[in-house]
Amino acid sequence: MRGGACGRNRLRTGDGVRIALLAHLRHPIAPPFAGGLEAYTWHLADGLTARGHEIVLFAAGDSDGRFTIDPVIPVHHEHRFPGLEHRGDAGLKAHVDAGYAAACDRIAAGGFDLLHNNSLSRLPLERRRTGAMPTLTSLHVPPYDALRWFVQDSLAPNHRITATSQAHARAWWPDGAPSAVSVLHNGVDPDAWPFREGGDGTAVWCGRIAAIKGTHLAIVAARRAGLALTLFGPIEETDYWDAQVAPLLGGAIRYGGHLSSAAFAAEIGRASVYLFTPCWDEPFGLVAVEAMACGLPVAGFNSGAAAEIVGEAGCLVPTGDAAALATAIGEALAIPRSVPRARVERLFTRDRWLDRCEALYAQLTTANAVS
Repeated sequence: MRGGACGRNRLRTGDGVRIALLAHLRHPIAPPFAGGLEAYTWHLADGLTARGHEIVLFAAGDSDGRFTIDPVIPVHHEHRFPGLEHRGDAGLKAHVDAGYAAACDRIAAGGFDLLHNNSLSRLPLERRRTGAMPTLTSLHVPPYDALRWFVQDSLAPNHRITATSQAHARAWWPDGAPSAVSVLHNGVDPDAWPFREGGDGTAVWCGRIAAIKGTHLAIVAARRAGLALTLFGPIEETDYWDAQVAPLLGGAIRYGGHLSSAAFAAEIGRASVYLFTPCWDEPFGLVAVEAMACGLPVAGFNSGAAAEIVGEAGCLVPTGDAAALATAIGEALAIPRSVPRARVERLFTRDRWLDRCEALYAQLTTANAVS
């Protein structure tokens, strides 16, 4: 067996299992990633394949063809139903539900050892499904009414649940999470986010450009601090972009586009500080970890899991306070770049994340064999 804290429970390299990975369908599971959930699912498929597991990715049909894809729907639903993800649209709901129901049936009949559910659908959580198929559900969003009851009712011997942080788990279970729930921090490959000894004195921000990500507040803080700022990421909410972000661009504030991971790593590594501005209960904050791996200290809002993820590698202030964030930028710049890199190498590596996934898979498959 490979060594490590989870040694006796982990699957050995030669003990590959057949895993169905069920994805969210809003965007393709392909680079450049629309967000952290797409990156998470892609890297999970890639990492598990490299470790000798047989992976079938149940996702939108236009996802990355390097994987074995079983299409849940032919094309990601943002293409067919643009902007309707959070609008309660009946047509979108029927389209997605039909795809997931059929996919769950195929998974149940497909000879898989287990299902790793990364969707935001209630259907894989049904007890009749988790009772028939060992299932690991990874939660990626704060609790919301359309999913909360189904998650909390789904716990069963064949079903385990992960949250991306302690803060995330507390949001779902304020009175304490059940024993079948554990924290599974995301991880990055440090080699893919090269460390640089120094930066060029500028700030950088990355993410889905949407109101909950606070892009405009990063701009306001950077201007107050007198720093140049480059924004990266897909423009998800065009109304927000047009009204609150685009008018603030110009001079030392620019939009750098939506780049591939390699190109983004090169860009982010040149900067001196990362601005992290979630205006919701951020479950994890993968982009902050990517920036930290390059050596960037973080100045950001203390929302959701931010304190748990950033720790000694940054300076956090109350959410929404752009003036305090401007002050935090100066404090973050005083943190040696070795500090954020070391925190990532200690807590948030891809190998550590995959080790933990394999440990959970082993627990599920062992329990299923015994039952």
